[in-house]
Amino acid sequence: MSGKITWRYRRAVSIAQRLRSSVALRGWRGTISRISQEFATRPEVDDSLSLLPLEVTFEPFDVPSSESPRLSIVIPVYGKLEYTLACLRSIVANPPTDAFEVIVVDDASPDDSAGTLAKVSGIRLLRNATNLGFVGSCNAGAAAATGEFLIFLNNDTQVMPGWSEELLRCFALRADCGIAGSQLVYPDGRLQEAGAWVFADASAWNIGRFDSRSDPAVRYARKVDYVSGASLAIRRHVFAELGGFDLRFAPGYYEDTDLAFAARAAGYSVWYVPTSVVVHAEGISSAGNMETGMKRFQAINQVKFADKWRTALAAQPAMGTALALVAKAKRRGTILVVDVATPDASRDAGSMRLISMMRILVEDGWHVVFAPDDGRADDAAIRELGRLGVEVIARPWVDGVPSWLTRFADDLHAAILSRHMVAAQYASFVRRHAPQAKVIFDTVDLHFLREERGAERAGNASLARQAATTREQELKLIAEADITFVVSDYERDLLSRLMPSANVDLLSTIQEVHGRTGGHAGRRDLLFIGGFGHPPNADAMHWMASEILPALRRVVPDANILVAGDVPEGHRRSLSDTGLRMLGRVPDLEPLMSSALASIAPLRFGAGVKGKINMAMSHGLPVIGTTVAVEGMRLEDGNDVLVADTAEAFADAYVRLVHDAGLWRSLSDHAIDNVRTHFSAEAARDALRRAIL
Repeated sequence: MSGKITWRYRRAVSIAQRLRSSVALRGWRGTISRISQEFATRPEVDDSLSLLPLEVTFEPFDVPSSESPRLSIVIPVYGKLEYTLACLRSIVANPPTDAFEVIVVDDASPDDSAGTLAKVSGIRLLRNATNLGFVGSCNAGAAAATGEFLIFLNNDTQVMPGWSEELLRCFALRADCGIAGSQLVYPDGRLQEAGAWVFADASAWNIGRFDSRSDPAVRYARKVDYVSGASLAIRRHVFAELGGFDLRFAPGYYEDTDLAFAARAAGYSVWYVPTSVVVHAEGISSAGNMETGMKRFQAINQVKFADKWRTALAAQPAMGTALALVAKAKRRGTILVVDVATPDASRDAGSMRLISMMRILVEDGWHVVFAPDDGRADDAAIRELGRLGVEVIARPWVDGVPSWLTRFADDLHAAILSRHMVAAQYASFVRRHAPQAKVIFDTVDLHFLREERGAERAGNASLARQAATTREQELKLIAEADITFVVSDYERDLLSRLMPSANVDLLSTIQEVHGRTGGHAGRRDLLFIGGFGHPPNADAMHWMASEILPALRRVVPDANILVAGDVPEGHRRSLSDTGLRMLGRVPDLEPLMSSALASIAPLRFGAGVKGKINMAMSHGLPVIGTTVAVEGMRLEDGNDVLVADTAEAFADAYVRLVHDAGLWRSLSDHAIDNVRTHFSAEAARDALRRAIL
């Protein structure tokens, strides 16, 4: 009886200690959530993961392989044959699109793993004469590899679609990336790890453990202290440069943490990649209790790690530091970005600009949080922004910007509020809850200017009154903001006359320079880019249908205008009847850019820099546009662009381009130069830094 009482006492003490530790790290909200997860009913396997079964009668199968791989997948094996075979089959089901090889290192398995694996075609099977442990086996596999990249993969994992492509994409996106690790998920669907933090005593914490893997809070790429060796990517020459996995941590545990610390000491960064999903049956590959099994090396190697990295650990947070404070200490600060809806680069130029702005901020070390005013963000949007390192706050995870601000206002460095209808809602709220934060009003374009021109063109008194209301609201927001962004020199000059004391800066469209594909020969069609939902675009489409296309066909009977953009079905049918070729939304415009003769921008009202023009020019596609369309873009008629303000002028410009290959090439060259000079990411970076710092 006394033994049971002693056990119950110790258990109670242990539970109390764990509770205190959890509250310190997670807070009461996180602790209650964690406890509720323990009592939740869960299936053993999440069907949405499409896991392959373990209980399968073995039949020989083939694993694709390349003699000149870009990627070498190294899988150390010690028994557990059924898991190894499922891992290999998952690679067959979700093979990398890059040329790859699979190297399986059998570490003197106690079962017949080596004999069975020898019947799997395509893999390179290495057999250790004696047991080298996880560390030794990984190093042996890396030594035999020939790919540019290594991915170390535990044999108790199953890979999901796109897993390797997303890891390698991290290196392409970030020049300083040294190590990239996957989102690890339990077979029951819970999150196992979104990277990890390390405390000053060398203990570690798996970020997001047991949380929902669908929560946007764990779905954005970020720098972390280390990623698990269960799915870890590194350039082969960097692995060699760092000396591989340190043998002092053999047979295993802390070798991945050590490699990450070595990478950072050498000037590289370590990234968690949420879009690379790998299911990991944690513990299968290192079974045993903490006293006698493989897991005993966790405590042993923690001591070794603490001794090796004593100086670096002194800069880490103390054990027991709240996780929110740990995360805050790891980043420069938080920038909140709010727009009407989640940006979609295939939808409009404004989305492309906003995405580029957020990417630049992430590159500069800021934690960027994007909030759509409508509260909606689908899985694809969360994935795309998360890949760039942007956290999305949307329902059902966060109930709007006010709710988020009440929790995280203290960490807010600046809020970028896009468009007057958004800034009018949130500017005062940010001021009240985060007085230390800068309020930045991003006009996107001056809406009142566009509305005034539209009202004047339509001769509509109601539109004129609306424009006056918008003008009053925008000018008030500009006066109250710490800084306001406009997209054109014209708008900046206008505001300098209207509000000389306002702090206004130019942050124009941000365009990657794609360059020209192909020459003048064989090009005939004109290309219009834009959705019908934007009033200037709708007006342009009607003008093209009623006047411009007929004028073109009077001089060139087979002339065509292609329209790439969303158009409601009714309007689409009526416009198609006039001869316009309606393509709908086009995800990849490059083929059109490389085959069209020119881009057409017949805008009769509007404001700001026109993304459709910048996009075309970035591909070296000449532009024919109205005076309004090219306004404020530093374009010279006849040198950078052809300006036309009547249907006949558009027809004349078209004929010139059809027959004058020299003019076409000159406009193409100058277009690329203009984008590179005035609309680069570096120009935008400078403006963002001036605003935020």
